[in-house]
Amino acid sequence: MPAAGFLFSLPVMRAPTFLLSVLMVAAAAAVAAEIPADELGHAPTAARVAALQAEAAQTGWGPVAAGLRAAAVGLYEQNQAAAQSWYYLYRWAELFSLSEHDAVAGWVGNVRRAGAAGSGMNLAVPASRQPLAALWPPELQAYAMASPEFSSQFFTLISPLDQPSMALSILAGIWLRDPATFRNYPGLAIAIAVVYDVPPPPGWPHRQVSPQALPRRLLPPVTVFAFFVNADRTGATLQHLQQLPAADLKFVVDVGPDFDELTWAQKNISVPLSQLAKTYDVIRYRRDRVTGGAMMWPQPTYRLQDILQAGGICVDQAYFAAMVGKAKGVPTLLFRGAGLDGRHAWFGYLDGSRHWQLDCGRYAEQKFVAGLAFDPQTWTNISDHELAFLSEGFRRLPLYQQSLVHAQFAEVYLRAGHFTAAARAARSAVNIEPRNLDAWYLLLSALQQGHAAAPEVEGGLQEAARAFARYPDVESEFRTLYIRSLRARGEGSLADQVERSTARKYEGSRTDLSVQQAADMLRRSLANDDLNGRIRTFYSLLANYGRGGGIDFYDQIVFPFVDHLLQNGQATEAAQAVIQARRTLRVEPNTQLDSELSALADRVQQAQR
Repeated sequence: MPAAGFLFSLPVMRAPTFLLSVLMVAAAAAVAAEIPADELGHAPTAARVAALQAEAAQTGWGPVAAGLRAAAVGLYEQNQAAAQSWYYLYRWAELFSLSEHDAVAGWVGNVRRAGAAGSGMNLAVPASRQPLAALWPPELQAYAMASPEFSSQFFTLISPLDQPSMALSILAGIWLRDPATFRNYPGLAIAIAVVYDVPPPPGWPHRQVSPQALPRRLLPPVTVFAFFVNADRTGATLQHLQQLPAADLKFVVDVGPDFDELTWAQKNISVPLSQLAKTYDVIRYRRDRVTGGAMMWPQPTYRLQDILQAGGICVDQAYFAAMVGKAKGVPTLLFRGAGLDGRHAWFGYLDGSRHWQLDCGRYAEQKFVAGLAFDPQTWTNISDHELAFLSEGFRRLPLYQQSLVHAQFAEVYLRAGHFTAAARAARSAVNIEPRNLDAWYLLLSALQQGHAAAPEVEGGLQEAARAFARYPDVESEFRTLYIRSLRARGEGSLADQVERSTARKYEGSRTDLSVQQAADMLRRSLANDDLNGRIRTFYSLLANYGRGGGIDFYDQIVFPFVDHLLQNGQATEAAQAVIQARRTLRVEPNTQLDSELSALADRVQQAQR
């Protein structure tokens, strides 16, 4: 699981607890000799930041970071309110101490481990041995280190999948162009840095338009910053961009159209924020394209003006509405819904009450289908729970901020190998705010790395699952980890029971999660059972979880099973499986599922000859 909140994956130091304490005390003593105790009781001053910069110019940022880390930990253990401010100062010093080469190498490793390397992403990034501090002018360093707001937004948003040298370079470019405006729009600058650090994948914003009609490229980041600042200042936006955090603004700046299209949308599409959903239906629906099978955009260009004039299908409606919203400074998401036929698309937007409206243009029968939307920061699909977290806005509340402090220091302890202290801090975090998902990961990681007994770890997994009962994708994740742990220590019967109950729980409300559990059962049967056992498992899954199912069930259950049979010379059984699947699933004529099943049946017939 990814390290929560840290920019790069660093080696975990497994120093014994006693040695760790000695080192922290020694480093804290060194810091205390330079920084008066009464100063440590308050947020760092600009003068202190300047002194640290001068010290780093002599020693490098590494020793400075070590001293600041110890000072921050000491303040945390004394329950000092200023601990988080000094923690952020330590984080900047640690970041500045990394060489560009090591930082980029860490990022490449993170991307590969996460399987997040899209075909448009270049992992062969040239990187020098100079420290990352060299990418920023001293004035920007001083501003960031002395600004609690900027530090909080940066370190709570930055991801291990963000390309470090590019993100910092983008921030430097925006700063150098206009430092005063940067200070007025820090969230906007951070949002652009984490979105524009790597190119988007070929499938962004959707695949139903050719790259000739819509080039997959982002605009110059410094110019994007200037464009949105100007739009905000001239009243062309429906949201006040200075009031939105970077976590929301990243869903504004991921624009596909050129600046002239965005300006056209600002001037020609008049709609209040409360009625932004209506922009979906501004585009005339082209039923003739659906009946004629023309699912790709047929014209040579894909400008917003083109879509308005020609009309389009649902994905064009969703794209138009989402991009008009972004042009007007509104965070939006384009959902590439799996749907019942694998084709429907809709959009969502952040309304004036800071709640996400996620069903704009969505069909009523798709209310239980989880759509796919890009997180522009990582270009991976944004999770359902993250959408819920954004909409609920609990991360803005004081309780979460208290929880965040404990989670931040839990990770400091964890990386230093102080597992007991890490678990204690993480436990404090989840007790204050049970929705702090990163804190749960830290707690479980501390238990595992601290060699806690399996039942204790499993108890933590069950507790975490209960904490996220309202977020099915997270609950399912922790349940799955619990099931795997049970199997690993020979509790197969109990694991089977929990697995079946999990699949049944989501069958009516979240078919995607129910199908995931069913897919795990099928994979295990294919790996361990004889032919009769595999066949029994498939038909049991089809009967219990496949009735009325769609393309997701086909992809994860039907096709893998039939393909397995064909590869093992069982064509007759494969033909029967396809016939029964068509009878059981919800197969509408002329849909993707209908086409896929027909193609699979043809393949089976060829194998029978």
